[in-house]
Amino acid sequence: MSANFVLNFYIIYILVAILLFTFLAGFTLFAVYAERKVAGFVQDRLGPMETGKFGSLQTIADILKLLQKEFISPASGDKVLFAAAPVIVFVAVYLGFAAMPWAPNVAPAALNLGLFYVIAIISVEAIGVLMAGWGSNNKFSLLGSLRAVAQIVSYEIPAGLALIAAVMITQTLDMQEMTINQGILTNERLLFLGFWDVSEIGGFFAWNIFQAPHLILAYIIYFVASLAECNRAPFDIPEAESELVSGYHTEYGGLRFAFFFLAEYCLMFLVSMIGVVLFLGGWNTPLPNIGALKLAAWTTGIVWGIVWVLLKTLTIVGIQILIRWTLPRLRVDQLMSLSWKVLTPLAFLCMAISGIWRILVMVG
Repeated sequence: MSANFVLNFYIIYILVAILLFTFLAGFTLFAVYAERKVAGFVQDRLGPMETGKFGSLQTIADILKLLQKEFISPASGDKVLFAAAPVIVFVAVYLGFAAMPWAPNVAPAALNLGLFYVIAIISVEAIGVLMAGWGSNNKFSLLGSLRAVAQIVSYEIPAGLALIAAVMITQTLDMQEMTINQGILTNERLLFLGFWDVSEIGGFFAWNIFQAPHLILAYIIYFVASLAECNRAPFDIPEAESELVSGYHTEYGGLRFAFFFLAEYCLMFLVSMIGVVLFLGGWNTPLPNIGALKLAAWTTGIVWGIVWVLLKTLTIVGIQILIRWTLPRLRVDQLMSLSWKVLTPLAFLCMAISGIWRILVMVG
């Protein structure tokens, strides 16, 4: 292997990383503006209106303000942990996108254990959150970080079990292969589902939630748990303003606070995209083939794949944003009871049904 080949190989990966970061930064700017406008709509007001047309430049102005602020660290805090925490939180979320499929044969890294990698790397975020609370040497920050870690660890269990229920159906951890399996339905799978006279349907009929309907419940469990992992309302007790000022990032400002903010919105996009890939067909089109109208075949390809992934994922992100301004915050005991007494047993039930479902498919 020549040195030039290796150099070009690394250059391509660097360019992909820069492109992905640019997209996530642009998404965050858009999502923050959208969240403010949705909040205004729900609360019967206008939201930002002064900076730019309809306030469209308000988020950019806020980012420029944050970038100009100086770094301030608590005098009695742990400066190393305090400085490293926002970087670890963001990098943990950012690295999760490495295994995500955006279109046919389009993924930053083709991993046969892609889902396992994503779940593992996202878990590192909890370490960064704990470092932020401890390094701040602030009671509110420490309480917020402890709440966040307890919440993330608790809700990772039902979320992981719900994902395993889908993995048992797809029989793979390769996220690209999971998406491919939700494409055109073959005759064998159609016979099991009851479509006796159709050779190729595709579209939303091939999504996992329709191939195995109990995965609808699994997806609901995963969606609720993903809200808690993102610290989004109604699971935002780690950042409860009425109790903890701002939670684990109380002492942060400027660029360091911006990294926490960026990580939160990137995590919203990532968990939504994971749900889309495992349950909602990934980059596959929702349009089915109907007789001579080969809608699924006509709306498939790299460009269409990216379009479908973005549309599905942004729709889920929009629902997350709407929920924040709709539901009240849960108490700590309610939050934990929901995880351990409701979501976790239901997730185990979904796993059991997936096992029975696979046996029926193999026997059939």
